Amino acid sequence: MSDVFVNYRTGDEESAATLIDRELARRFGRKRIFFASNSIEPGHRFPAKLIKAVEECEALLAVIGPRWADVRGPDGRPALESERDWTRREIRTALDRGVLVIPVLVGKATRIDPAVLPEDLRELADCQYKRFDHRNVASDLTALGDALARLLPELGAKDRDARAARERAEAKSRRRTPQDHGHTRMRTRDVEQRVRGGIGNLNGDLGTFVNEPQGPVNTGKGPQYNAPHFPGDNTGVQFTAGDNSGTVHQRFERERRRSDEGR
Repeated sequence: MSDVFVNYRTGDEESAATLIDRELARRFGRKRIFFASNSIEPGHRFPAKLIKAVEECEALLAVIGPRWADVRGPDGRPALESERDWTRREIRTALDRGVLVIPVLVGKATRIDPAVLPEDLRELADCQYKRFDHRNVASDLTALGDALARLLPELGAKDRDARAARERAEAKSRRRTPQDHGHTRMRTRDVEQRVRGGIGNLNGDLGTFVNEPQGPVNTGKGPQYNAPHFPGDNTGVQFTAGDNSGTVHQRFERERRRSDEGR
């Protein structure tokens, strides 16, 4: 059974209908798309196959170009006015069944005027349409296929493009994962090595670190005054003040010995 029936009028936009059929068949599979010249085998009864396909489809695409309503039949009158016109019969059958009917307006075709439609096709003018322009073939065909995949879940499950995209994403993920792990390990080792001693910066985000300093250190702005401890009776003073961008001052003081109070 075909999910999508491609309806078109001979003498209007057969080329656009052919492109649509070809792309949808590539994306969803030939059996899912009905296109008269490709789906009816030689020797099979044309009318019976057409009616059966329309009665079984889940969506009908009515390909409508600028000449769609003006093409003349054998009697010289607009073909659309004849109840025996196959384009008209296919659309009417789909509307009567209540299946999804999507007008595809090609090129300069404008929104359908209900006044030009026979009474049994008036509902077609109310159906939301899609656009197809020969200047934007790739993007318009992709948009049409995406819409059908979304609206018809069973058809969407056969979407070859979606499956290919998933496979590419999975393959890309498999290729990147070992590299990412190795990169993380390398950065961890780098940080560990740099933290073992000295002064440095952790990737520019965590700030400056001082590991096991052996003397007074100033890593920010402002002067630093240092008075290291000496063995014996001395005091060590370390402080920063002002804004002298790293100037270091050292002052060494010994406490004056207190006189023995008992003497």
